[in-house]
Amino acid sequence: MILTKAQYDEIAQCLVSVPPTRQSLRKLKQRFPSQSQATLLSIFSQEYQKHIKRTHAKHHTSEAIESYYQRYLNGVGENGAAPVLLELANEVEYAPSLMARIILERFLQEHEEAPPSKSVINSMLRDPSQIPDGVLANQVYQCIVNDCCYGPLVDCIKHAIGHEHEVLLRDLLLEKNLSFLEFSISPSLCSVFVMLCSLAVEGHIIHWIESKASFGDECSHHAYLHDQFWSYWNR
Repeated sequence: MILTKAQYDEIAQCLVSVPPTRQSLRKLKQRFPSQSQATLLSIFSQEYQKHIKRTHAKHHTSEAIESYYQRYLNGVGENGAAPVLLELANEVEYAPSLMARIILERFLQEHEEAPPSKSVINSMLRDPSQIPDGVLANQVYQCIVNDCCYGPLVDCIKHAIGHEHEVLLRDLLLEKNLSFLEFSISPSLCSVFVMLCSLAVEGHIIHWIESKASFGDECSHHAYLHDQFWSYWNR
């Protein structure tokens, strides 16, 4: 189903007034039943990421970090099993995984002799069992599994979807007996399929296909054109 610009704007406008939770995503599906879950999740994720980028700085001031950390300590002091970090993140409209990173870094600064490295933090977020405090480990785990836009779990899902779409595209090209070369700058980047014989699709000549497997809104299309596509020339 083709999504019109008007439909996209209506969905995006609806997201302005809802919190970034899975419950909001279910309500979005009920309001726009004709749109697929994947489409709504993609728009939800992109609009939420724009919000996070706009508000990122205010959550990383020294005052904000100390306030969040003290609220975390008070919360787990009353009930260590309650989803203190997750509820705090939702209350201040910040990504749960990013809130978990803030609190984890602050905790390690207090309990370790040397400042924690980025690699150590990332490793603990990927595997919370490495966190030396059991209560914090559980709090971080709750944030990671309940974050549908950020965090190591989301990164793994995005990587798997990207690989799946590359396989589907490759199989489709082979099925159509089209000649192409496939290359990638690095294993972490998407593949580019260069057509050895150009083909026409809806009146447009196609020289190469890049599988991004991500939803393209107006903003991201402009960014890709400026940063990447305009520099591509058929040789």
